[in-house]
Amino acid sequence: MYAASWPGVEVVGDRGMMIDLPTQLPEHLVAASAGRRLVLHNMHSVVDWLAFAVWEDGRLVRSLSLSPDAGVMENIGEPFPFELPYWAGDRSADVIPWPDEDEEPYPLPFHPLELGEDALRALCGFVQEGRPEDDDVNADHIRLHGFRIRDPHGSGPAKKEAALQGAGEAVGPPRFYTFGPDGLLVENDGV
Repeated sequence: MYAASWPGVEVVGDRGMMIDLPTQLPEHLVAASAGRRLVLHNMHSVVDWLAFAVWEDGRLVRSLSLSPDAGVMENIGEPFPFELPYWAGDRSADVIPWPDEDEEPYPLPFHPLELGEDALRALCGFVQEGRPEDDDVNADHIRLHGFRIRDPHGSGPAKKEAALQGAGEAVGPPRFYTFGPDGLLVENDGV
């Protein structure tokens, strides 16, 4: 988990908040934002997934979650102005298929990660992978503090280390191989 706090802004980054449906963000996190704006922003480039949501004083204003595989999973509230060109068809997904392959058209009218970068800029003031603009915040200059959170009821570090050592001993000593003159692997003494 990563976190930082400045006057008027708190930032928390944790994989546990990478949820498909922003409306399922735990209520205690929404409640902690009472009197302020809460922004949830998630993207996963491997699957072209985007999810973002905005709460104002604990009230959900907008939530969107979509990917080419699952389609639109959540679409609540009126689209923000930065979304309008996407929904109007002005920012179509230009996905180029591999040569000599028949590929289905992209299943969404726009690319979720492009909208995700525009959402990040509009809601947080910077982009992660897009082209930065002059008035964008330089995210590389934002210092976040890392924390490791452990389950107080889970096994401690000593138990985990002992289990890892036991697994290593069960495997036995390393074995070394080279290629013999016939191209087959031949075990040797590691020299």
